[in-house]
Amino acid sequence: MSVTNIEELLLSELKDLYSAEKQITKALPKLVKAATSPELKDAFQSHLEETENQIGRLEQIAEQIGKKLTGKTCEGMKGVLEEGTEVVEETETGSSVRDAGLITAAQRVEHYEMAGYGGVIAYAKLLGMNDAVELLQETLEEEKAADQKLTKLSQSINKQAQKEQQAA
Repeated sequence: MSVTNIEELLLSELKDLYSAEKQITKALPKLVKAATSPELKDAFQSHLEETENQIGRLEQIAEQIGKKLTGKTCEGMKGVLEEGTEVVEETETGSSVRDAGLITAAQRVEHYEMAGYGGVIAYAKLLGMNDAVELLQETLEEEKAADQKLTKLSQSINKQAQKEQQAA
């Protein structure tokens, strides 16, 4: 699809975000399983539920504009999630080092999403799509909150990982 105007760009980016969110719903259960810290497991599980709601918001926007959001694969998210899989493969099961790596991988996902949502919010504002802006802004705030929660968790988990290393 050749993108020639802001409406088409908005639709292209919404499709990209939709694909990204769908990929995340498949990846998060694996992160829940791979994490050791109960708090980190809970954070991933909670974000899975949020992500399902975010998909619902994107579908609501698609309905408002009379378009489908399928048919595009977010290659960027695919790559970011593959890096998260590498963390699991390269770290020891049950270690805080793995949890620390999972947090970093999850924050990459959050930052990628924040960039995407920031862009589509700007396009939707420009097009006067106030209902869509509200829905997208709600998702952006959830992504920011998830990132902050992960940052807070990393403070204790990173210290634990360092203690494990020193004890080894």
